[in-house]
Parts: sequence; C-alpha cells; structure tokens
Amino acid sequence: MFDRVRRYAHSVQTNAREALTNGRDWLANDPDLYQAERTPYRVIHRLGLMAVRYYPPLEESTIPVGDAVESVAAHEHAVPIVLVPPLAASTLIFDLLPQRSLVRYLRARGFAVYLIDWGEPGRNDAHLGVRDYALRLLPDALTAVRAHSGSPDVSLMAYCMGGLFALIYAGTGRDYGIRNIVTIASPIDMHDATLAARALRALNGPARLVRRHTSWRIHQIDPRLMHVPGWLNGVAFKLTNPIGSLTTYLSLLRGLGDREFVATHATFGRWMGDMLDYPGTLVQDFLVTLWIDNALASGTVRLGEVESDLASIDCPLLAIAGESDQLVGVASVRRIMALVTSEDRHFELAPGGHAGVFAGSEASAHTWRIAADWLAKRSD
Repeated sequence: MFDRVRRYAHSVQTNAREALTNGRDWLANDPDLYQAERTPYRVIHRLGLMAVRYYPPLEESTIPVGDAVESVAAHEHAVPIVLVPPLAASTLIFDLLPQRSLVRYLRARGFAVYLIDWGEPGRNDAHLGVRDYALRLLPDALTAVRAHSGSPDVSLMAYCMGGLFALIYAGTGRDYGIRNIVTIASPIDMHDATLAARALRALNGPARLVRRHTSWRIHQIDPRLMHVPGWLNGVAFKLTNPIGSLTTYLSLLRGLGDREFVATHATFGRWMGDMLDYPGTLVQDFLVTLWIDNALASGTVRLGEVESDLASIDCPLLAIAGESDQLVGVASVRRIMALVTSEDRHFELAPGGHAGVFAGSEASAHTWRIAADWLAKRSD
C-alpha cells in the first residue's frame, strides 16, 4: 500500500515537473517545440517572391502517419504532384509535423512532390492580383516543374484559394498538360460560403446601383490602402471559430505534461498566428469579381483580356469539402461539379473544419488517403 502511494506521488511530481518545463518552453517560444517543415527539400526555381520546392525521395522504408505507419513505395508514379497553397496561410501546413506531413505522405505513396511557395508579400507588393497568381506565377511554376521532372503532365493538388488559382488557370484552356486536379475546401459559389454568404448577397444590390449610376470603381482605390496585414488575417480566421480558439488553450493546460501534445499545439498555433498579408489588388479582385459578382459560380471569370471558362476543364477532377467547415460550405465546394465538363469528376466529404479537413488529426486517414488513392489510379 505504502509503495503504491509513493509511486503515485512520484508520478504526480514528475508530471508536474514536465508540465512546468513544457509550459515555460511554450511561453518562451522555444524553437525546439516547432516541428513544422522538417522534411528536406530543394528550391528549383524562383520568380519574384515565388519559389518552387522539390521534395527528394524519402530515405526511410516506413514513416509515421498519424497513429499509423505507412510503407514507403518502391516505385514512383509517372505524373508528379504540384501542391498549390492559398495565400495568407503559410506553406508549413503542408509539412506541419513529422507524423502529420502531407509532403511526406505523398512521397511515401510514390509521388514526386513539388510545392509552390508564394512568398511573403509586403505593402510594396500590393499590385499583385488574381491575374498574377493564376495566370503568371502558377504557369511559370509548372514550367519549372516540367523541366525538372521531365514529365509533360502534372497533377495539381490545391487547398482553399490555391484551388481557385488552379481552376482559373486550367479554365483558360492554355495548358493541355494538366492530367488531374484535386481541390480541398476551395470555394466556388461565394454566396454559399457560409459565414460571408449573407453579407455578400446583401452587397450585390448596392454594388449594382453604384455601377449603374456612377463611374466609381473599387479598383480606383490605391491598392496599398486595401492591403490586409497578416495579423488581421489571423484574427479573422480565429473568429470563424471563436469557441474553438478559446478551448484550444484549455486543452493545452490539460495536456501540458505531454511534450508531444505541447509541440503539436505550438506548431499549429504558429501556422494560425503567423499568417501572411493579402496584397491590395488581390483583395480588390476578390471583393468585386469573386465575392460580390460571384463570377466563379457562373463558370466564367474575366481577368483583363483573358477569360477563364470552367467548362473547358475536362481533365479528371476531385473536389473534397470539410463536413464541419464553417468558412467554406459544402455546397460552395460542390458547385464545381456542375461547371466542369470532365467525365471523370468526383466529390467527397471528409471530417474536419476549414483547417482540419486539410491538416487535422484525421486528415491523413481521410482527405489525404482519398486524394492519394484517386490520384494513384490516374498518374501512370
């Protein structure tokens, strides 16, 4: 009896010591807690702020993926995958933790993996708009990937806004080497995108009146005044789930004795806290063309003299939506199914909210596996 009490007291003392150490390191932003972007890569191309990363084959024979173990494939599929991120959210979500890394998982599944890094725009980059990202930077990155991989065909796997860039570019009909497209939590019908939908529909009427009776346009504003700083993007993202943002700190308090849990919390917190700026012109483009006018939902987007028609997309396409996504609703993501002409098109639901469906604890068992299984059948 006495030994049992002594062992329990020793356990409590040890847990308390570990909790204090972990709490101190968390408060001090100890770099050892941050587990993101541990997978080796090489930058193969740069253009302005943009860089293209290549992830070499893994050296291990197995890797941890969530609570499971994944064998590393001995072969490599013929068609490489190009990961297309959104803006504001940094690229670290693609390689968040050693056991929760999409780039490592896709490598283990036998894909050559490339990742576009849009860089960190500042106020001096306020001139960058949708046209720059979708019609200049993205095709430039794909040219670099083709030169490096030797494959004329590529598959695009895009998250959130990255999916819009991928679809807009594919809709121009300029690139016949896009073998497959996978979008994850990418909003198509902005008036069905849950949180903002009602406000956007309400703005339609006033916007039409302004256009009809005045010559004033939002794009006449100096884009530097429309530039949205990263900290504000972070606040806005947390406000999409304010209760969850608060309860995550309660979970941290309960899990302070678990070093791995604290590291996961700190790493995910850095991704959500260190968001990047939205260039002013991009904000103007989204506000007018994609949000108020809801052009993507109609299937046609005009950017200057270039028109993108989603009906011209006929390659295999997979769209995945988060079941509990409060930022981008299921109907908004599903809309793409009615717009493309691909005979091989599929829609899937996966567990998680807007971030969770892509990088949450269940993403590897659902979203990643769905996408990898689908792509594997279409990449040789």
